[in-house]
Amino acid sequence: MSLRNQRRLAAKLLKAGVNRVWIDPARIGEVEVAITREDVRRLIHEGVIQSRPEVGISRVRARVQHERKKLGRGRGSGSRKGSKGARTPTKESWMKRVRALRGQLKGLRDRRAITPRVHRQLYRMIKGGAFRSVAHLEQYIEAHKLARRR
Repeated sequence: MSLRNQRRLAAKLLKAGVNRVWIDPARIGEVEVAITREDVRRLIHEGVIQSRPEVGISRVRARVQHERKKLGRGRGSGSRKGSKGARTPTKESWMKRVRALRGQLKGLRDRRAITPRVHRQLYRMIKGGAFRSVAHLEQYIEAHKLARRR
């Protein structure tokens, strides 16, 4: 006899999918007779009907690979699919650079290492993309003697 109905009821009660319901093969006769929810609930309590564990996808390999990538493994040109601008958008790298430069400039002004006039001049240059990095900005200040005399 088909146990389709009992399996369906058990799945509802166990809050599991129909395919995860396990019925004890030695006590199939008892399950055949169970036609109400109460009967199925009793069988679940007795352990005749159980839910199998969920089968997931193991993340072990993914975690290991992530740790290796943190160390720089598997990041060579042969593993890259997107262009440089797709992997880190040009706008994002611009924002990162400009924020760092502006932060440095603000620090110099607050420490009174540069005058407000020089600050404004360099601020406009940063906006124009004149500097590659914070180090480049500092080199420019030194080369053009823009720092305040102590």
